[in-house]
Amino acid sequence: MVTFVNRFSVTGPAEEFERLFEQTSAFFVAQPGFVAHRLMRHADQAGSYVNVAEWQDAESFRRAVTHPDFAPHAAALRALSTSDPQLFTTTVLERRSS
Repeated sequence: MVTFVNRFSVTGPAEEFERLFEQTSAFFVAQPGFVAHRLMRHADQAGSYVNVAEWQDAESFRRAVTHPDFAPHAAALRALSTSDPQLFTTTVLERRSS
């Protein structure tokens, strides 16, 4: 399992960014190895978002983001935002409330 974390700073209309991200989400859901993701809006900073996605493995993630059909999604999101994408492979610590 790998976790992809991408922080976005939206420079265009937030509603348009969210609409485009929903279309990107539909693309990812159809990709082999995709597990789940959440797009979250910052509580206090307008235009600040984070996407946290889980993939079965790094290869599946890389295949999805290099797929030719992903390029238009990436371009549309880049037109409205900047991002800081990071891929994580190892859980160091996890706790949940009981």
